[in-house]
Amino acid sequence: MTFWIIAIFIAALSAAPLGLSLWRARGIGKQDQGQADTALRVYRDQLAEVDRDLARGVLGQADAERARTEISRRILDADRQKGKSDTAIAAFPVWGAALLMAGVIAGAVALYTSLGVPGYPDLPLTERLRVAEESRKSRALQSEAEESAPVFQNEIDPNHLDLLERLRAALETRTGDLRGHELLARNEAAVGNFVEAYQAQSKIIAIKGADATSQDYAELADLMILAAGGYVSPEAETALVRALERDPDNGTAIYYSGLMFAQNGRPDRTFTLWQGLLNSSEPNDLWVPAIRDQIESVAQAAGVRYTLPPQTGLAGPSADDVAAAADMSDDDRQSMIRGMVNTLSARLANEGGTPQEWARLVSSLGVLGDTERARAIWGEAQVVFGADPEALATVRAAAEQAGVAQ
Repeated sequence: MTFWIIAIFIAALSAAPLGLSLWRARGIGKQDQGQADTALRVYRDQLAEVDRDLARGVLGQADAERARTEISRRILDADRQKGKSDTAIAAFPVWGAALLMAGVIAGAVALYTSLGVPGYPDLPLTERLRVAEESRKSRALQSEAEESAPVFQNEIDPNHLDLLERLRAALETRTGDLRGHELLARNEAAVGNFVEAYQAQSKIIAIKGADATSQDYAELADLMILAAGGYVSPEAETALVRALERDPDNGTAIYYSGLMFAQNGRPDRTFTLWQGLLNSSEPNDLWVPAIRDQIESVAQAAGVRYTLPPQTGLAGPSADDVAAAADMSDDDRQSMIRGMVNTLSARLANEGGTPQEWARLVSSLGVLGDTERARAIWGEAQVVFGADPEALATVRAAAEQAGVAQ
């Protein structure tokens, strides 16, 4: 009841200026009418004065006629003004202003009844946090999310599928083959079989046991989230927690943890995680584009004023870097380029990267004359980007330039 009293009071305040304007217009009409009546009396007195002056001989006949004509014109003007005032008074009666105000208030109440949520209770911050936590704990499991996830479809090379089938068959009797399961997880993901991919990743972690790394668990969570269509399930959250226990700075785990909080009504925690991760990330880290696309809306939902910083360029050796080394001695130049290439190679192996970065790595290895390694990177890129023809074409162009594309 308190809400309705406040709402009606606010609506009345909104309608008051309109009613006041009408009331003032009515008052102006009354004032104009009084002024017109006064002018008529004055003009009639002037006509009588002209007649008296004519009788006393003060005015001649011609002058008296001209005076009467001018005064008569003024009388007609005053009479017309009085008629307009009467119309204004009739057009804006007091009851009309009151009725209009009541209509505005009734319309506002009806609009809220239709579009709003009458009777919805107050939801203080503590209550909202409690509801969000309950929602997080009771959300759908991984298997339930997979049932409603979109099916990934892509044209796949039959030879690739044949090799994948042979790899699956071989690993049925080689359950402890770590390298085999790593290849299986990558290839299953490349063809869009994310459920099979995270199952293979789970076996990798089981084989490694206590030696499983933060990145192993982050990759498991990544595959589970892909299998669930972008949804972070409780099982994926468990993998993220284990990844962060081993490395609190794991970017993949931090990004998906923020996504999980966003999906469960805690944009404030999402913003905190994503802002810190964005500030500490390289421009070409995999999660940077996703964070940049969403962080401003997340900040708005969290009630935070935030402006996205400008994007900077990619890291890693470029053609300019290689050209800049031309004036160095052969040993120094090779050492510098190899150091940059090794840094990029290690990051791509551990964290992944964009097709442009993979292409840059292949090109740089070609410049160094390390064709065997360039060919190996090209082969790995075909697995990583096998499901994305456009991305694969970018790397293929670099491989052809380096002379390692088949």
